[in-house]
Formats: sequence, structure tokens, C-alpha cells
Amino acid sequence: GTLIKPGSKPPTTPVKLKKVSTFQEFESNTSDAWDLGDDDDELLAIAAENLNTEVVMETAHKVIQNHSKLQEQHKFQEEHLQEEKQVESAELSSVACGDNRLVKSVSEGHTSSSSEELRKLSWSGIPKRVRPIAWKLLSGYLPANVDRRESTLQRKRKEYFAFVEQYYDSRNDENHQDTYRQIHIDIPRMSPEVLRLQPKVTEIFERILFIWAIRHPASGYVQGINDLVTPFFIVFVCEYIEEEVVENFDVSSLPEEVLQNIEADSYWCMSKLLDGIQDNYTFAQPGIQKKVKMLEELVSRIDEQVHRHLDQHEVKYLQFAFRWMNNLLMREVPLRCTIRLWDTYQSEPEGFSHFHLYVCAAFLVRWRKEILEEKDFQELLIFLQNLPTVHWGNEEISVLLAEAYRLKFAFADAPNHYKK
Repeated sequence: GTLIKPGSKPPTTPVKLKKVSTFQEFESNTSDAWDLGDDDDELLAIAAENLNTEVVMETAHKVIQNHSKLQEQHKFQEEHLQEEKQVESAELSSVACGDNRLVKSVSEGHTSSSSEELRKLSWSGIPKRVRPIAWKLLSGYLPANVDRRESTLQRKRKEYFAFVEQYYDSRNDENHQDTYRQIHIDIPRMSPEVLRLQPKVTEIFERILFIWAIRHPASGYVQGINDLVTPFFIVFVCEYIEEEVVENFDVSSLPEEVLQNIEADSYWCMSKLLDGIQDNYTFAQPGIQKKVKMLEELVSRIDEQVHRHLDQHEVKYLQFAFRWMNNLLMREVPLRCTIRLWDTYQSEPEGFSHFHLYVCAAFLVRWRKEILEEKDFQELLIFLQNLPTVHWGNEEISVLLAEAYRLKFAFADAPNHYKK
């Protein structure tokens, strides 16, 4: 089932501008919402282990090859129809088998090896019914040992609400009021729209973000962090409801205890994610500056023509890719696609930092035809800031991830692989 209605995408500001030749002029004419140590972390050790490279590479090649085949299908449809049906049937059986193994892995895990198996199975996407618990396991929030999970949840939820009691009343103090004000401004900009307009959701997000900011003074709150709560919140709401389309659901109709569980679980899982990318949000955001530079160098190796075209038209990577890093592509693809992306990111070692770089490179090169057709700075930038992904779904994300893995495999272990 789908989590979010097809066509649901963060709103972008329609722009019709006079000709401009510099980013400064462009920026002044454009409106953008983004002006810019626990005992239970048994899975963190596993995060450092690589996936079974052969298995994932084989999967990556299969996905890319299958996608290419589909694009040319009309040329030989008659000749290969029966053969394709057999292949499709085999693939569906394989997917169903993988889903069953994943469900088993989630419910019966006791050891590090079962955690590793969970990562391998989750890489290709997690079934909706087990995604909430799978994400809690993959993030390291829940222990692999089934017998310890319930007590861990109770303890961590209690700990979160102790933080709320300790810190939340200080939101109007002189020291913290700027932080709280910025959070309050940013939450209405989230997606999906119907969900963000619910007062109960606003209240929950404000608490999560404020507590995180107070407990992480090195970075504090930075615009963009608010987006990172949304996928966890949506996925954890799905644990308690039957509705297929979450954005139509009235969150306040859930029992208070359930809402508290969702809030605490979202806080801890977002915290785990941010632990791995906190230098993205410290002063001057050095992590993002560095990653954008790495992206530029990587693209110059992968597709020199696209790189040269952007350079010739004076389009700087920071002008479009800052948001890709700051918001982990959440502003570029529909929320259902972000959730699918995060299945893989949480299965990959350093998924939200290192692997995300390769996803961004694959994402940029995915639009090479359209990029090379644009011969104007302004049109290029408008295109790159409003990419046509509104109808994207699992197939497009699977191809993107497979291509990103291929790039990682080709470049990650090569010395100076970003350098020409």
C-alpha cells in the first residue's frame, strides 16, 4: 500500500523571472522556503560491516538491466512476451520470499548475525507492515534481542518525557526563545500539507525539535532538521492505524499513550540519524560544504559532459545541491520515495552520509538529457531546483539506488577517487 498519495510533493514556488545571469540576481528574484552512548546500541557495530558485496552488486546490475529492458520493450514485445512473463513471475516470487524472510528476521532476531541479515534484506525495501520495527532495529534504537525490546522501549520513552519535563518549559527563556521561534516558523513548511496543519502534529514536532536542539548545543537547531522528523513520524503512525493514505488521517484521534510512544520513538530515531551527520548542522555547516565539493568532484569523474555544461553556464553545485545535503533529498522527491530511500540508507554503513553522496551523484546524472538541453543559467537553475519527480515511486528509487551502489562500488575504494 502507498503511504502518501501519488503526486504528493513538497510545494515549490512557481517562478516566472526576468533574464538573470548571476546567482545573486536569481536569488533576489526567487522565493524559496529554505533561505537559507547507550547500552542498547548492539547494531552500531554491525553498521561498520559491509553488506555482502556480490549479492548487492548482482541486485544493482539486475535492477539497472531490467529498467533498460523495460524502456526498449516495445521494440521486441511480440518476440519476448512469454519469456518476460516468466522472468517477472520469478522476480515476484523472489520478492515475496524476501519479504517473508524479513518479517521472520524482525520478529525472531536474537543475535548480531540476524541483525546483519535484517540489513541485507532491508536494502531492497521493507514491507510496510514491518517497517516501524525494522527502522527501530536498523537505527540502533531497539536491541536485536527480542526479550529486551519491550523494556528498552519503556525505558527510552520514559527518558524522553523526562527531558520534556526538564527542558520544554525553558523554550520561552531568553537563551532559547530564538531556537523555539525558528522551529515554530519552520514546521508549517513541512510536508505532507494536511498532516502539518494538524495542531497535535505541530505540538509533537515542536517538542521533538526543541529537546533535540537543547541537548545538542554544538549545532542547536538548523533549518532542515525539522524535515528529518517527518519520515519517522509517518512510519511510526502507520504502526497503529489501518489507513493506506496517512496524510488524510486525524492524528489527534489516536490515544494519548500511542501519541507519546510515536513522539518518543521519532525523537530517538531522528537523534540516531543526526549523530551520523551532525557536522552538516554545526556552525557554517562544514559537513554540507565538504559533501557538495565531493559531489562536484565525483560528477566530474562520472559524467564530464554534464559537469562541464554546468561549469560553462556558471551554475555552482552549492546553488542546487546544498538543499540535497541539508534535507537529504526530501525536498526533491515525494515523501513516499524518501521513506523507501531511507530503508536502504538505514541498511548501508554510513547510509545518510557516505552513500547519500552517491545517490545525489546518480540523481544529478539521471537528468543529464534535460540538463544538456538547457542553455541558460536561469533555466538550468530553475530546473535543478524543481526536478519533475512528482510521480516517482518505488521503481524510480530502486533504479536510482542501484546506480548509486554501482558508483560506490566503482569509486569508493579507489585511491583519490574524487580527484581527476
